[in-house]
Amino acid sequence: MNDQSTTATKDRANPTGPERTRGGAYFTPRVDICETDTELLLYADMPGVRPDGVDLRYERGELLLTGKVTPRERPGRLVHGEYEEGDYYRSFTIHESIDSEKIEASCKNGVVTLRLPKVAKVQPRQIKVRSE
Repeated sequence: MNDQSTTATKDRANPTGPERTRGGAYFTPRVDICETDTELLLYADMPGVRPDGVDLRYERGELLLTGKVTPRERPGRLVHGEYEEGDYYRSFTIHESIDSEKIEASCKNGVVTLRLPKVAKVQPRQIKVRSE
């Protein structure tokens, strides 16, 4: 049997610096980042976050992604619990090749998708070769 080390688990964030002032439990969402010729696509796994609970900010070359989870109501007494609830926080340093004015985000089924378009001057372009 092949042992895969990519088991998906939520990581509890180990706060350092300014994050120490945040109250309550929060998690670092796992992300996948894909690159095309025209943009970067970032997919962040944030279970329990609704679109209105996502906060995305770009400031001085840094992209801050936070997600607020509304606690679930459970009927009766909890007998066994493995799922921890908490908010999400992650930051990314954004290269100047990204057009920060055109960043877009969407959220569906707890997956936040960010579209980070590249500025036109760094996008590859086809150069037409003429015959003489």
